[in-house]
Amino acid sequence: MKQCKHLLIIPVILLFNSCRNEVKVSANTEMVGLLSTVSKNFSVADNSFASQAKLNFYDSALKAAERPQDSAAAKYFMANVLLEMGQEQKSIPLFEDLLRTIPLYETDKKRRVMKDLALSWLRVGERTNCITGHGTESCIFPVKGNGVHRDKAGSERAIEIYRSLLKEDPSDLETRWLLNIAYMTIAGYPQQVPAEWLIKGLDADTSSLVKPFMDVAVNTGLNTKNMAGGSIVEDFNNDGYLDIVTSSWGLDEGMHFCINKSGSGFADMSDSSGLQQFTGGLNIMQTDYNNDGLKDIFVLRGAWKGRFGKEPNSLLKNNGNGTFTDVTKESGLLSFYPTQTATWADFNNDGWLDVFIGNETSTQDDVNPCELFISNKNGTFTNMADKAGCSVTAFVKGVTSGDYDNDGLTDIFISTLNGLKVLLKNEGSQNGIPHFKDVSVQAGVSNNTVRTFPTWFWDYDNDGWLDIFVCSYEFNRPPAWYAAAEALQIPTGNGGRIFLYHNKHDGTFEEVGTKIGLNKIAFTMGCNFGDIDNDGWLDMYLGTGNPQYTSLVPNKMFKNINGKSFVDVTTSARVGNLQKGHGVSFADLDNDGDQDIYIDMGGAYSGDAYQNSLYVNPGQNNNRWVNISLQGVNCNRAAIGARLKLTFTENGKTRTIYRHVNSGGSFGSNPLLQHIGIGQATAVETVEIKWPGNNNVQVVKNLKAGDQVLIRQGSDAITKVKLNKSDYTFSKQAAIGCSPN
Repeated sequence: MKQCKHLLIIPVILLFNSCRNEVKVSANTEMVGLLSTVSKNFSVADNSFASQAKLNFYDSALKAAERPQDSAAAKYFMANVLLEMGQEQKSIPLFEDLLRTIPLYETDKKRRVMKDLALSWLRVGERTNCITGHGTESCIFPVKGNGVHRDKAGSERAIEIYRSLLKEDPSDLETRWLLNIAYMTIAGYPQQVPAEWLIKGLDADTSSLVKPFMDVAVNTGLNTKNMAGGSIVEDFNNDGYLDIVTSSWGLDEGMHFCINKSGSGFADMSDSSGLQQFTGGLNIMQTDYNNDGLKDIFVLRGAWKGRFGKEPNSLLKNNGNGTFTDVTKESGLLSFYPTQTATWADFNNDGWLDVFIGNETSTQDDVNPCELFISNKNGTFTNMADKAGCSVTAFVKGVTSGDYDNDGLTDIFISTLNGLKVLLKNEGSQNGIPHFKDVSVQAGVSNNTVRTFPTWFWDYDNDGWLDIFVCSYEFNRPPAWYAAAEALQIPTGNGGRIFLYHNKHDGTFEEVGTKIGLNKIAFTMGCNFGDIDNDGWLDMYLGTGNPQYTSLVPNKMFKNINGKSFVDVTTSARVGNLQKGHGVSFADLDNDGDQDIYIDMGGAYSGDAYQNSLYVNPGQNNNRWVNISLQGVNCNRAAIGARLKLTFTENGKTRTIYRHVNSGGSFGSNPLLQHIGIGQATAVETVEIKWPGNNNVQVVKNLKAGDQVLIRQGSDAITKVKLNKSDYTFSKQAAIGCSPN
């Protein structure tokens, strides 16, 4: 196996090195050629995500089959690959033919094929109505309004099969869930669902605390259709307006770049910027690796693909003129480990950002240790993970960084599919190399062996100490089974559990998720946090990105109630998209004073590509806010890792809010601009800024509610920014558009 692994990556390394000898070949062309070569080398039938290669293999096997059982097996696998590729009309006849030939006594085989056939018809309904006829309520749970299918044929055929399956086995919760969803899509829930299979209350309002958001991605042209990928909302041209970058993990899909036209809509700059030529990237994030004041882009590739995930990450330099240049090789960041997660921070407090990358080791025959690239303070990096004591080897799915013990040093938290949760305490640096100590056990974060995925540091209760969010990815049944079980109040164990580790201010944590209302099922991949109602308490949105086509379970939103509990507000907010949610970004994209939510949708297979969503916040109340951008001078220019303490008076009482400057969750990126709700306060009396690597506190006084300001480290001058508001609920914005599908 090790020999095979090396053989797989040698061709791409040789290509890259040979390209380096050609001075006429640009860095962008080199990376594009490298990605193309990787894609070709890994397009083999053994790669479970190489659908076309698998289809060719099973087609050959079918033609060569001499025995009926061999022919049936090839036909079955071929039908499933066609389903992966979105060719349901070709998979359906194959499944129907198999049903006619399976002997009556082979009930398990027959049942499995019937499920696949029902799913194919369900997908026909989705493709016809939710994708081709995409609207503002498409696939939003509970399905109603213009989300109801106009062409009901696909769902009706699926319902017939699901009813037959449930007659044979009424205990099949996965099928029961999908039956109820199928009835929803034809406006038949709950009245047409047979009583014995009805899951009651799926259309009930989970809370009246939140007004409904509206998906206006179609109106703005931001409804890019792609496979699973990442998202960044950030001001890339320093004009004050937030732009959007998205990616797709498919190596034949390029990145998309949508420039905000001063609030009048978005323009497609994907091609002219050079970003569209860079394919792949399950996750992306912004950074300022060279301290030039321009936000650069870091692209992460290869996750989930095991030995076929030897895809290079990319560091894309912002040139300041609307274009980007690949600087991966010259910066020293080129490596070939499968990953989707990283965190940028100044780990040695030298004023330059470093990057910790969490890589996936899925087998002991293919070891991919985590990497810590320390900045050389000249735009290049050196991997110091071994010397720093953080070359963790595990199936890493999420990493985050923050100063959990308030000692001025940035620490690291790691989540894995091995059941490990690792907290690495930064003990300081020597000769520019930080050293980390594993304190997971004594800190109390390794009290179970549940597989986990996305994670972040945040101060959810505003006590000045960072807490840890991490979501379980533990399941031994399909996610639809868990969704039905939760609705029917059937115990589900640790499946899809949400963990929240509350900081006890003494270096230890207490897990409080269930205690404060996070006792919900959420098989989360992409997620992030923000303050949807400007009350000063951080809320969150969790995207369920499981690749199975039967994972028609809603993404979920939770509202923070004064730092003491969380409430599921998915239904009332109308944000429970049933499609796969990946990169999630909270940002005030229409500059009306409240945060909206942008989501990179789509699944792991080409047939599961889906339109991205922009859920515009209608305004929840008359709470107020301030926006704060920080510019480092002695610390890193982007001020990542800075700590903010805001003090103000609300309704006669003094309140304090804390924020930590970063891009949010470990899958999807918020802007580094801090949008901070201040409730009913009319002004912020003091803002205390603790810059990274600096024990001195800079104090800014008397910000008015509604101010957007730029604060420069060490400067008393405050720059105020005025932005145009937008109305993206009307289709007039689509004239500009940014949807290069």
